Amino acid sequence: MPLSSFTPSSTPGTIHHYAPRLVAFEDSSVLTRGIPNTLIWIGGLSDGLFTVKYTSTLAQALPPDWSLVRPLLSSSYNGWGTSSLKRDVKELGKLVDYLRGMRKGAVIVLMGHSTGCQDCIEYATGEGASERPPIDGIILQAPVSDREAMIHMMPDQYRPTTELAQRWLDDGKGEDVLPNSATKAFFDSTPVTARRWLSLASPNRDGDDDFFSSDLSTESLRKTFGALKRSTPLLVLFGGQDQYVPDSIDKAGLVARWTATVKAAEGAVDEVNGGVVRGASHNLDGDAQEVVEDLIQRVKRYLRRLDDEDFRGAREPGRVGMLHEFTPGEYDTAVPRDVLTLQAIHTYVSSRGTNSWYWGKGHESALHNWFNDICVESSAK
Repeated sequence: MPLSSFTPSSTPGTIHHYAPRLVAFEDSSVLTRGIPNTLIWIGGLSDGLFTVKYTSTLAQALPPDWSLVRPLLSSSYNGWGTSSLKRDVKELGKLVDYLRGMRKGAVIVLMGHSTGCQDCIEYATGEGASERPPIDGIILQAPVSDREAMIHMMPDQYRPTTELAQRWLDDGKGEDVLPNSATKAFFDSTPVTARRWLSLASPNRDGDDDFFSSDLSTESLRKTFGALKRSTPLLVLFGGQDQYVPDSIDKAGLVARWTATVKAAEGAVDEVNGGVVRGASHNLDGDAQEVVEDLIQRVKRYLRRLDDEDFRGAREPGRVGMLHEFTPGEYDTAVPRDVLTLQAIHTYVSSRGTNSWYWGKGHESALHNWFNDICVESSAK
């Protein structure tokens, strides 16, 4: 971020120390009901806390039962040059596990920006994905190809630096940091290992970070987009004016190809709110307010759609929408604002001999402190 655009500020919130040397920041928000569903925002190369401005606006604009959490990973700021997607998702897995432990029944969605999008795909489809704590959705904001961006932004340096990195890797020096003179044209002063350079530059179209290039084969896409489960719906938000995407790339066509790959594998993708965001740059810094608002509204509408069974498909046994089941006898305990299945609600209502039970704003019930703005009818038989 240019120094000229920086304005000192303070933001109230909570620091979660979820693992040794790992923290995440959660913006303060007024929750009107329930345990907060959580949107985990993951930045790109060189990002850290508050480096992308629209995230603070997003945090305040989320629905009242949603909260934004921004992790500070080992790869944040300049750490990415010696890190990897695998390390990122290992750390993200610890965060998801931590949040699931403290927010029983909450919906958790990953939202990636730039290389954070690769983290999202790696988390959901990469090696060991089935063993990671589950997530309920993925948002890709500015999913761009590093290879195509590097060739676009530094055509004269891409080839010689890539050849140097390959020689180092072949000589067993993959974890050594390349000379700054070979990388500074695109990555400024960030230390970058030969291995990470090749992962991003992907000269053979097989780099660990190469998920979004326009020339990837259908088979490659099947291993990523085609491996997304229906229970993890996808939203793609591609910037119409993303400066890291060559003009020759058909943005809408690329998104359509990813979408078709997801659907062909019977995955779920939000075509209503996803697509190319008109006027949006890579991180929306300096974009018109209506562009930022457009992106935020798309995110909010997607989050609301996660409770649509037709959109998300079959859910876990014992779940209806975002509702979870209590065991018998728990209804009157001080379980902090958790949620119930319709079956459990029916049992609760039946046990009290009433034919119909409503609750919501202005209604008194034993469940009122758990639910606001919800109306559920259950007919006892």
